[in-house]
Amino acid sequence: MSNHFSAADLKSPGDDARLDVTGQYVFAAPGDPGKTVLIMNSNPFTQGNGFHPDAVHRFNIDNDGDSLADAAFSFTFSEPQDGRQTATAYYATGSDAQTHEPRGEVLIADTPVGFDATATPVQAGPCRLFIGKRSDPFFADAEGVLHWLVDGATGNFQWSGKDTFAGANIYSIAVEVPNDMLGRGPIGTWVTISLRRDGTLVQMDREGNPSFNPILNPNDIKDEFNATDPVDDVKKHLQPLSHVLQQHGYPPDEANQAALTLLPDILHYDRTRPAHYPNGRVMTDDVFSARMIFMVHGQATPQNIGPHDDLMAVFPFLGIPNS
Repeated sequence: MSNHFSAADLKSPGDDARLDVTGQYVFAAPGDPGKTVLIMNSNPFTQGNGFHPDAVHRFNIDNDGDSLADAAFSFTFSEPQDGRQTATAYYATGSDAQTHEPRGEVLIADTPVGFDATATPVQAGPCRLFIGKRSDPFFADAEGVLHWLVDGATGNFQWSGKDTFAGANIYSIAVEVPNDMLGRGPIGTWVTISLRRDGTLVQMDREGNPSFNPILNPNDIKDEFNATDPVDDVKKHLQPLSHVLQQHGYPPDEANQAALTLLPDILHYDRTRPAHYPNGRVMTDDVFSARMIFMVHGQATPQNIGPHDDLMAVFPFLGIPNS
């Protein structure tokens, strides 16, 4: 999984699919290198009736390498009613970007969430924005890994040739952003979903590198990982990640070095180079194979399925919802 079912026991955080990040994508806007596209998907198989009204979805942008957000885009949602829902988008910098609260400039208020194929992007200040149901772009032969686990987690993966996420939908937030809103030079990004409980926002899920927490983190720390921030990753999570890699064939020193390529868990993007994971991420990147092969120290072959054929050439790039 990219980040589907990232809580303990491969469940959704808080046992609520609406709080489950499924993936993030970062790449240059086609035909306009002065803009960057940020995409955050959530809710595997679109359970429920839209976005959680007590949740804050957030893009976090680090532009100085300290693993703290220097800019942030936050999104809040109304209560769904009669098949409709609205969203409000915020843009924050400085200290306002380092709180989970939705702060800063309101880019657009009460814009409709799209629930069918007729939904179109809107202008949100200097940004282009799409919020709504779309086809899940993630492709993975999860069944092949399950067979491998049942048989003792040794040897090559038993790829089945079946795409677990073919025909699935997600809820997507896609933003096309002028680069000067993100900061100069290379950036690091991660996405979060936080839930308001008794007046306080509690972080429920996050993703930086794809297919990390569901696959590599031990089951007993997945929930803790989701609730923490990248700035604490090396201190809190280097040892357990290194231990997992050693269990799959890495010598100790090499395991530590490999773990540090993923920690802090931030997706890095140098906008002077083409976006392909691990430099940003596009929807045709086979991140599932990359992560599984990384886990077993290269002793495996890639899955034999490919990207979905419903991707669009124009913003928001994800295919229309599957029926």
